[in-house]
Amino acid sequence: MKDIAVVGVGYVGLVTGACFADLGNRVVALDIDAARIAGLARGEMPIYEPGLEELVERNVRAGRLHFTTSYEEALRSAEFVFIAVGTPSGVDGEADLQHVRAVAESIARAMTRPLVIVNKSTVPVGTGDWVADILRSTQPKPIPFAVVSCPEFLREGSAITDFMSPARTVLGSLDADAAEKVAQLHLPLRAPIVITDLRTAEMIKYASNAFLATKISFINEIANICEALGADIKEVASGMGYDPRIGRAFLEAGLGYGGSCFPKDVLALAYMAAEKGRHPQLLQAVMDINADSRR
Repeated sequence: MKDIAVVGVGYVGLVTGACFADLGNRVVALDIDAARIAGLARGEMPIYEPGLEELVERNVRAGRLHFTTSYEEALRSAEFVFIAVGTPSGVDGEADLQHVRAVAESIARAMTRPLVIVNKSTVPVGTGDWVADILRSTQPKPIPFAVVSCPEFLREGSAITDFMSPARTVLGSLDADAAEKVAQLHLPLRAPIVITDLRTAEMIKYASNAFLATKISFINEIANICEALGADIKEVASGMGYDPRIGRAFLEAGLGYGGSCFPKDVLALAYMAAEKGRHPQLLQAVMDINADSRR
């Protein structure tokens, strides 16, 4: 049993906290939104996810899951702190990291013991190093810490299953001991664990979502060609899907991708590439095709 703090009780944070509690850990979930925390204390869920209300209720009743607005309370006994706050798109498509910065500064001021700080938020490559710099510069006195990237791969509607039965767990850190500690937390999930450096772990998240978005735009492009040539796109997709190199997932032509992740993450990845002088032509085509599909 480990002591875990989770900052942010939105979609990712609440699922992460409740699932870790269900695995037998002691979890304190923190949010600065007092109304949201008060609602959770009454058993009111801020989001809908199948099975989440029962999962939260069970672990609150068992004394493994608590809610607070206080960083001091959340960090008092914690060994691990998971950051799970939003990173919305900025004006030009860049990820807005104001919430991540605020959390890092608050952790630095409130921590009284060594911590492993684990980032679950989808953040630009290099953010882990940036968070470490913020922590070091904000701490009133030096206290050891390590930063680990552990990107989430949760889908709305199946988030609890995705957490408990993941295809893989990705961990990135410059501190091998910290990465191993976080790996131990995930052992009960019985999934492959990929351990790499911070920047590579952050990139895996973006590359994964960009690839899935690419499959969606690709099949929509093929659907347009099928329509012009008189072929059946459903049968084309089915015939393609039998090839294990291609697979059946994300080969359903339609309105394109949407939701809270794919549009934001593909745009952010293209922005990161352009910032470094690269020309992400494929990503631009993926976004253009998707925009046409959604008209």
